Amino acid sequence: MSRSDPSIRARLQRFWPFLLFLGLFYLVWLGVVVLQGRLELVLDHWPISLAMAAGSYFAGSTPMGGGTVGFPVLVLLLDQPASLGRDFSFAVQSIGMTSASIYILCSRQELEWPMLRAALLGSLIGTPVGIVYLAPIVPALYVKLLFAVIWMSFGLLHLQRINEVTQHEGITPHAIKFDHRAGFLIGLIGGFSVASVTGVGIDMLIYIVLVLLCHADLRIAISTSVVLMAFTSIVGILFKVFFGTVQPETLGNFLAAAPIVALGAPFGAIIVRRIGRRPTLIVVSVLCVGQFLWTLVHEWDVLTSTSLLFAAFGVAGFLAAFEWLRRLGNRWARRQRR
Repeated sequence: MSRSDPSIRARLQRFWPFLLFLGLFYLVWLGVVVLQGRLELVLDHWPISLAMAAGSYFAGSTPMGGGTVGFPVLVLLLDQPASLGRDFSFAVQSIGMTSASIYILCSRQELEWPMLRAALLGSLIGTPVGIVYLAPIVPALYVKLLFAVIWMSFGLLHLQRINEVTQHEGITPHAIKFDHRAGFLIGLIGGFSVASVTGVGIDMLIYIVLVLLCHADLRIAISTSVVLMAFTSIVGILFKVFFGTVQPETLGNFLAAAPIVALGAPFGAIIVRRIGRRPTLIVVSVLCVGQFLWTLVHEWDVLTSTSLLFAAFGVAGFLAAFEWLRRLGNRWARRQRR
């Protein structure tokens, strides 16, 4: 027996839930595609597979769900309805980000568990309520603009504060009660107002609170955000499937992209540990700014003064909230050092 055998055996024992998930998923996927004769459907949706090769990497290595790439590709590039972009985001993230989450748990990466547990409960309540009461009344244009505004704000924050957010180590000590309250509100409000409408975004909210307010290490913040988005996506897609409100075109796009993201998202979590998060975050931030401009150009013919003001004040509002959280977090950190 070689010296590496015990190490390999230990690694296999640690990662068996991840390997079991992948095995079961690909078995089911093959069964659906082959036995139900859906191979042609998968091949017809090859563009989304190509897009999600990159999207799944970002999903596992940043606080951005795979739908952050899938949504603009479907809605802006392929001219599909915004509701399809949302449903596809839920569906594909329920596989990709769940796969990444299982890998994160098996590799024993540190998570901010007190806040995460409360956020999971909040999302369990807020996401279905938002799907029923909010998502149906939001016009398609504003769904696109909300998506663009959220990630434009994320991109500008990191382009401005990249040195600061990458220097945090550990996490600023704070009361467990704060974790529970903040986490529940993030899950409840984020699930209701953002995830239910766009299929993404709740991961960014908990990441921002952890990084700006709690000065959490990026490894803690991103891993925590991945698990929350995975859970929210499962809740969202199961709720929509149960009530039969999933857009018909979701299935073809899902079957084409799912086998890519099942490996791509955990691959992102692995690779980013070697190359660091700073280069990936810079690339992602530039893409976020680009997709905002792309959205404005794509929708220019239907944009009104009201919708343009919504976009402008939306970005300004998010950035103002981020700055407030940053200053509050700095005050907390100074108190801890005294």
